[in-house]
Amino acid sequence: MDQLSDITQHLLRFSPDALIVVDAGGRIRFANQTVTDLFGYAPEQLLDKPLETLIPERLRGKHVSHLTAYLNKPGNREMGARIADLFARRADGSEFAAGIRLAPFKIGSTLFVAAAIRDNTERQQINEALIAAREEADRANRAKSRFLATASHDLRQPIQTIRLLNAAMLKISRPDLRELLQQQERAIEGMTRMLNALLDISRLESGAIEPEVVDVPLADTLHQLTTEFESVAQARGIGLRIEPAALIVSTDRNLFYQLLQNLLGNALKYTDQGEVKVSCVPGSSALTITVSDTGIGIPADKLDRIFDEYYQVDTQGAKRMGVGLGLAIVKEVARLLGFAVSISSRVGEGTQAVVSIPNQYLTLVPAGADSAASAEPVGGATRRSRVLLVEDNDGVRLATELFLRFEGFHVESAPSAAEAETLFEKFQRGDVIVADYHLDGRNTGLELLTRLRQRLGYDAPGVVLSGDLPSVLRSLRTPVPNCRFLSKPVDTSALLDAIDELSAPTQSDVQRSGLARS
Repeated sequence: MDQLSDITQHLLRFSPDALIVVDAGGRIRFANQTVTDLFGYAPEQLLDKPLETLIPERLRGKHVSHLTAYLNKPGNREMGARIADLFARRADGSEFAAGIRLAPFKIGSTLFVAAAIRDNTERQQINEALIAAREEADRANRAKSRFLATASHDLRQPIQTIRLLNAAMLKISRPDLRELLQQQERAIEGMTRMLNALLDISRLESGAIEPEVVDVPLADTLHQLTTEFESVAQARGIGLRIEPAALIVSTDRNLFYQLLQNLLGNALKYTDQGEVKVSCVPGSSALTITVSDTGIGIPADKLDRIFDEYYQVDTQGAKRMGVGLGLAIVKEVARLLGFAVSISSRVGEGTQAVVSIPNQYLTLVPAGADSAASAEPVGGATRRSRVLLVEDNDGVRLATELFLRFEGFHVESAPSAAEAETLFEKFQRGDVIVADYHLDGRNTGLELLTRLRQRLGYDAPGVVLSGDLPSVLRSLRTPVPNCRFLSKPVDTSALLDAIDELSAPTQSDVQRSGLARS
């Protein structure tokens, strides 16, 4: 028993932590030997001294309120968990970051508080270094996102110019040069996809994208995929089967298309023979859209990394294509939409990407509705309409004008909103305005179109082009009638279809023409 008492006494005196006991008045009633090592005071020097002796002067005012609050509700707790920047004062006046654990106890009816104190300087330095490293990583990540967004946006202008010039040369070139121009066109398409991926991932990482939920006929989306990828599959000698589905999905139209577009593009990219198939199978709890291919496949040990940014699987010497962002975008977009995406694959046998859409997002297409028909592009339109082109980038403006002239349009162009307004007087029904969204610091192409409509007194047709189309669409409070929004670098076929559709005579125009003849 004497030995146990000795152990207890030695433990109190030489504990690894400095031990101090104070009464309810805040006076020190006990200090162990470790206090000397930590504070520079002999234990007897502290007896009956106020606890403020060990607190920096700048913090003593706060200490009184903390002590009062603690005594009103005493309990075992870590002071550092409640009070930031907790410091103690040594005998020589120096300070150190302190970690303090409190434990109340009573002797009879008298309340005492035991405090175990240790020097947390090293721990605090480590925490500060970790915080600084995290902040630096966050700054670097934000800087990377800003750089990617700015670089990809700025590069869209020259690519837009090259794309339009290439399309114009295809119209006038000799047959022996057409194959070279077509190869150049495919290279431009590749650059465009990579730039789009860089801009998309930077927007997703920054949290700048919020879904705008509307009813999207699935048949329309699948038809649009067929239109975009059918020629790609034919060029690669691959079969493409996209099965129809009579369902409506409540989702963001652009994000949903982007998700399937990336999966289908990925499947075609890594399939050299066989086919790529898109199937839709309703289930008891979800619709599954499966994009399957007969391509090179993915090794099992690589599957857990395929959704990482900039990661590409090196499979059997397959050539590198893209920048490894397609599936990273798919993962983020699926998360935003509330869908699930999974990938299964076997090397040499192909890959299956499965998108699960919970039934809460689905409704059936009403009987008799033919949603796919509405997705058919307008064809056969005569190109006699005039186009008022407004673009402040000289290279893009000249290339667009040249391309549209070769397509049979009469084009008048202006490099600014102010100069465009001087052409308003010549604007007639059937004419179309094509304008860049970002014209200068004071005007947008959409504002210019609005002023034109106010002047004419009707909804003049317009095409608005933007290198950051999702942001432009999110900024719209209401839909803009008789207007099409296209992304830069613009798809030349989409631009022609938009102009043809907007310049086609409306039913009211036809009726007005009939009345005039009668």
